Amino acid sequence: MEFLIITGLSGAGKTRAADVLEDLDYYCVDNMPVALMPRFAELCLDTRGRYEKVALVTDTRDRDGFGELLSTIEELRKMDCRVQILYMDADIPTLVRRYKESRRPHPLAEAGMSMEDAVRKEEELLAPIKAAADHVVNSSGMTLGALQNRLFSLFAGEDRRRELAVTVMSFGFKHGIPLEADLVFDVRFLPNPYYVESLQPLSGLDRPVAEYVFQHTQTREFLEKLEDMIAFLLPYYKEEGKVALTVAIGCTGGRHRSVAIAAALHQHLVANGVNSVNVNRDIHK
Repeated sequence: MEFLIITGLSGAGKTRAADVLEDLDYYCVDNMPVALMPRFAELCLDTRGRYEKVALVTDTRDRDGFGELLSTIEELRKMDCRVQILYMDADIPTLVRRYKESRRPHPLAEAGMSMEDAVRKEEELLAPIKAAADHVVNSSGMTLGALQNRLFSLFAGEDRRRELAVTVMSFGFKHGIPLEADLVFDVRFLPNPYYVESLQPLSGLDRPVAEYVFQHTQTREFLEKLEDMIAFLLPYYKEEGKVALTVAIGCTGGRHRSVAIAAALHQHLVANGVNSVNVNRDIHK
């Protein structure tokens, strides 16, 4: 069984690191008391493979037991657990700024002690653990996306990166803009099949409607520009750590034009290796 101990300076990003590792199939527990780690490991081993990858966050919040962390790690290794230490670090100005923004007290702060002094005190306390760490990640100046990429490279290999899932959703403006939409495009400028009697009862998923919509030059030009824009944006959304993107395309009722455009965009994304799903919210309204 693989045990990853996530520790480090308060405010350096341990909880965020745990969130990322959950997506790598780690079972994560925050603020695990050091004294309970061996017993917790026994319980995990008793499940006979149910918990193969476990990440435990521990730090100086565990005032009484944290000093025993290194000896406890050796105890875990004697139990045939593969143990690694991930130490989250950051520079003092970054940590002081983060604590000021969060308005929370530092766990080692005492009456009359400045925030900087509390951080320095914690640095001294954690120096032996930092020296023993398998991985040290300094989160100063890191975006969430950069932190994700760093952790993925350490614990999943460079070939596995967090995949961005794209939902292409059609909707009708008269039913309201989808609350989950990240990008909204209005296609009400396109000729409307609703006013063609034979097409009115059909939807944008039906071939006659799609052919009507795409027979117009402005439709084809719009789709080409939309595909280019999405291709431009996706790498930057990934870089910033976004894991899900909803592209909402709206027409008046959400049955004809928006459905046809959304289907075409979805097919284009899939053909280019993007993890995409197509949802037609108002097609039956």
